[in-house]
Amino acid sequence: MADPSTGVPIGARRRRFVLERPLEEPDGFGGVVRRYVAGPLLWGAIEPLRPVARTRFGWAEAVATHRIRFRFGPEITPAMRLASGPRRFAIQSAGDPDGRRREVVCQVEELVGEAGAA
Repeated sequence: MADPSTGVPIGARRRRFVLERPLEEPDGFGGVVRRYVAGPLLWGAIEPLRPVARTRFGWAEAVATHRIRFRFGPEITPAMRLASGPRRFAIQSAGDPDGRRREVVCQVEELVGEAGAA
């Protein structure tokens, strides 16, 4: 059965995410140190889009890209990131697809090798 307001199956938003907000503090040498602090808990649906291969520092790596859907709620910006257990996702874009304030759709990139980073 689908949620009549969005057309998404009721059980699809069963993955728990924590919205992590950036916090920048001076490092004492004129720069800043960015860390992420836990924000609100969100329930969403995640779907893989396609694996993307890229080269970083001379090494080939596969970066998983996903689409995550939430009920409309707190403001989500690309400066934030999402955590689901040990997995971290960098938000590439977030928006209300139809302008009806029913759901937020995020395009994310999984941060491989940064699991559990604070």
